[in-house]
Amino acid sequence: MQIVFSTKGLDARHSFMRWREALEVQKANVDLQHLDDAPFEAKVENSTIGPLPVTRMSQSALRTEVRKFGAWRQGREGMATAAFKLAGTSNSFQDGRDAVLSTGDLYILDKRPMVLTTSAGAQVLFVELPRERLESVLGSTRHYTALRIGAELGSTSLARTFFEELVRLGDRLAPEAADRMASVGVDLIVASIAERLAKDVPQPLHGTVVVQRAKTFVEANLGDPTLGPSQLAAAVGVSLRRLQELFSEHGQHISDWIWQRRLEAAAKRLIDPGVRHLPIGTLAYGCGFASQAHFARRFKAQYGKTPSEYRTESLLKAS
Repeated sequence: MQIVFSTKGLDARHSFMRWREALEVQKANVDLQHLDDAPFEAKVENSTIGPLPVTRMSQSALRTEVRKFGAWRQGREGMATAAFKLAGTSNSFQDGRDAVLSTGDLYILDKRPMVLTTSAGAQVLFVELPRERLESVLGSTRHYTALRIGAELGSTSLARTFFEELVRLGDRLAPEAADRMASVGVDLIVASIAERLAKDVPQPLHGTVVVQRAKTFVEANLGDPTLGPSQLAAAVGVSLRRLQELFSEHGQHISDWIWQRRLEAAAKRLIDPGVRHLPIGTLAYGCGFASQAHFARRFKAQYGKTPSEYRTESLLKAS
């Protein structure tokens, strides 16, 4: 990662002022309060993994109140932030929730007013990811911002370890591989949030969360040709009839939604330069289709072109 700010080597009497100035240059509308008498220390490192901006930040005890996101965030309006707590403790307040966070925990922040309070020696890995990807599976971010997604969850631990390793090895990945790994990482974060939401959610939201968990399971198992409504209901712990009722409330049918996601995944892979060498049949099987003929029929009905025509057309546009 590239260091973009550090108080190392600065006169300790002026380090906090320099941190304020760094934020002012970025036009961030924030209020800062240094919480102890020790010399202020901070370090910010940036990197990019595929399309995902990643920031690792360490700092002294500090209260940061963000009143409004300024021009420095332009171009990232469609992004929310996943924050992995790497060291120390902190408190996150947003959308009426107040989370006390320890090493290993995950929490979500969005581009709305918030307050973050950190202990001395705190370190966080921030990953900006498409809000649409979160909300397509989990609903509005307002349901889970500043919600502690604990380190005790296996999915949280896996997601954190994955991104720590991804940051460490990112410069060794080809662009296409980095894009794919970033997509895997986003899916892990989505799975962590879904697992946490399922633990204690207000009753009116229970049906929504069950559907969210079901969709997360589908995303992780698209390549399984046996995946169907019955298996999905068993995976999320409800009856098939109840799951069908919940999908109907969202204007969807379980089987139709599964096939739709398989077709969308296949279409994406057909135009992915990183798998251009793979036969269409291999891509079809990888998306859960039992035969290439079945895949071709469904694909043409959805996109108006055969899979080979779709791939060829995308290659011509790219050349």
